[in-house]
Amino acid sequence: MKNTINKPVLLSLAAALISVSSNALAEVHNITLLHTNDIESVYEPVDAFWNPNITRIGGIPYLATLIKETRAKEKTSFLLDAGDIFTGSLSKKTKGKLSFDLYSAMGYDAITLGNHEFEYGWETLKQNMPRAAYPVLNANIKFEQNDAPFAQPYTILERDGVRVGVIGVMGIDAFYNTMWKGNRKGLTIDDPIETTQYWVDKIRDEVDMIVVLTHQNKTAPMQTDKEADPEVQRGFDEDYDMAGKLTGVDVIFGGHSDHGLWKPVVHPKTGTIIGLTFGQGKYLGYTKFAVDTDKHDVKLLEGKLIPVESDKLKKDEKTSQLIETARAKHPELKQILATLDKTAYRSYYRESNVGNLVADMMREAAKADISMISSGSIRVDLNKGPVTMENIMDLFPFTDKLSLVELTGKQVKALLEYSYTLPYGLAQFSGIEAKYDSQRPEGNRLLALKVNGSTVDDDQVYKVATYSYAASGGDGYQVFAEGTMLSETGSITQVLIDHLKAHQKVSVPALGRQIDVSKQ
Repeated sequence: MKNTINKPVLLSLAAALISVSSNALAEVHNITLLHTNDIESVYEPVDAFWNPNITRIGGIPYLATLIKETRAKEKTSFLLDAGDIFTGSLSKKTKGKLSFDLYSAMGYDAITLGNHEFEYGWETLKQNMPRAAYPVLNANIKFEQNDAPFAQPYTILERDGVRVGVIGVMGIDAFYNTMWKGNRKGLTIDDPIETTQYWVDKIRDEVDMIVVLTHQNKTAPMQTDKEADPEVQRGFDEDYDMAGKLTGVDVIFGGHSDHGLWKPVVHPKTGTIIGLTFGQGKYLGYTKFAVDTDKHDVKLLEGKLIPVESDKLKKDEKTSQLIETARAKHPELKQILATLDKTAYRSYYRESNVGNLVADMMREAAKADISMISSGSIRVDLNKGPVTMENIMDLFPFTDKLSLVELTGKQVKALLEYSYTLPYGLAQFSGIEAKYDSQRPEGNRLLALKVNGSTVDDDQVYKVATYSYAASGGDGYQVFAEGTMLSETGSITQVLIDHLKAHQKVSVPALGRQIDVSKQ
């Protein structure tokens, strides 16, 4: 008897075969995203004195080795950075060229711009960006003249059949309040959330997942052991807010606050994943995802921070050679300027002896009544013993000049009251004796103030030395802009170098200039 199959059955079988074939073609890929932020040219390991399980941590050549070892274990990986690759003596000497070269050698796939990349002026940055063997991103900084983007807004990375869209943005506060206005003159910035959503909508259908690299949140605390001190941790509020407002974004890797997340945070509203690494190249962020390229579905499988345990890693030859070659071109960096009688260390929310030391040198050079420097401007600790030129250029790596401003006693009090709100850490002073109560309402925390042993007179005029960025109202120190500028002389860095050379044997000042009575 002849076998027959009716037409509806044939159509049903065909549809089933097509479905099976389609499902066979759809593939779920395991994708590893490695990320860093705020490495800030930390070439050498630091003493991990806060962690009993680690002797030394960080250092770019050791981070480079960890990156290579980690990527060798992963089938498909991408390496990203959320900005602040500049700063420090060698970065300054090379105008950022060394930093771009190091990130090329480490194999980065994309980075976003941080505020430190503008330290030598946007013109220099724009000129040297083509050195990077990877896209340098920013979507919301534009030229005032014609609204043209300063950098490439996004890139699409493709590897092993997976396409990852990466967008870079900077926060409004990071742009205006942590970048000297002279270095961004002619530039403006758009809202990072609106800008990001615009580009997400543009590229979403072209990619399998979208990553946003942000440089926002509150400004980072300059304190080596910040990961172990909850008091100074600045959080990731702007990243979290952004994650809850954007649609179509899978991952946000943040920077600027130097906050860290031991495990990624998943926003409960949108499912967007957020990661940060504490900065300074001490940890490598590791996140693994299952990506269904057919359904555009992204699932987090694993997330963690991997410590850069320097004593357990080999030094990467390529990055080491780049650093040593740069040092060889600038032998003056090895010059010993002076010796310290003890370690000068940073405290972000408290008076620090390194802050007192720097402020004393500034006050003496300016012949001022008072001097002030923000804790955020002091970038490294100084070890007991010899202090080299490189140490000092790393301590204050900026181009700021020594400014002398006249303020009334009333304005000096306002300056301290602002400092006691801890916007960029506690300002470090020379020439004052102050008592304050950090638990009282803002604007009413200063209890007593003497300048050079005498009680402050509201109407008396005082000469206050500071760095030129603050003198222009930067870091929120608007009180300086209300004063009278008397002079602006050589760089702060040179002031410190000249002082150390002249004194050679230097005693680190004691604490006790600013006493928080609530902590007694």
